[in-house]
Amino acid sequence: MKTTTAGLALAAALALTITGAAGASAAPGPAAPAYDFSDCPAIPAGADAARWKCELHTASGSLRLGNRDVPALAPMTLTFAEGPMPDGSNGQVWGSLRGKPSTVPGGLLGNASADRSPLLGLSLQPEYGGRSDFYSVGDSMGFFTLRYRAVSPLLPHGCTIGAGDTPIEIRLKRVGDSERVSKNPPVIKYAATDTEFDVPAATGCGPMTRLVNDRLGLPATTGNKITLSGEYTYKTYDQLTVR
Repeated sequence: MKTTTAGLALAAALALTITGAAGASAAPGPAAPAYDFSDCPAIPAGADAARWKCELHTASGSLRLGNRDVPALAPMTLTFAEGPMPDGSNGQVWGSLRGKPSTVPGGLLGNASADRSPLLGLSLQPEYGGRSDFYSVGDSMGFFTLRYRAVSPLLPHGCTIGAGDTPIEIRLKRVGDSERVSKNPPVIKYAATDTEFDVPAATGCGPMTRLVNDRLGLPATTGNKITLSGEYTYKTYDQLTVR
């Protein structure tokens, strides 16, 4: 089954809390996931709460920036709301992007010794880039922008790929069919990819800027790729305390 609602992939780790009850005389049943909707944004004034949804997307996978592979992307969580505006047009409100840093194999030097040295390690921390549109058309799942903060003990906090007015724009396309794995709560799994985005050079890295760009092969207009496996769930706003 293909989903027709907004389908983001990216780049999101849903906070899962697994709960299970063990009876005194009966074996425990399957654990049921509980999803954290605390990042759901307030919806526009006058919007119909029953027709607005807060969507939570979680995804992980792999990334190639320039000439460097990151084979194990840490899970990201994307939270946003969508629904009809009072005038009938489509509306969306951004919530949050949460995710932990993903390790770049080889660290700053690109060799095994760097992997063993905390000082020479390198990871990429995702951050929201400021623009998004999650309404999907067919297998095209809308777009969102992000930046990656390059994290290392040798780099300043401002060392960023996609800073300012040049964020990375991801336009995911669904791969294969989506799968509904649960009706209550609604949970839908999907796979998606994008191979056509540009990646600007890193900036704000001080004297290490050239090293970071050489290490990752940036800027890069070809060869970039993100592949994600994700799932999403949602609640309508008449089921939430957020308004």
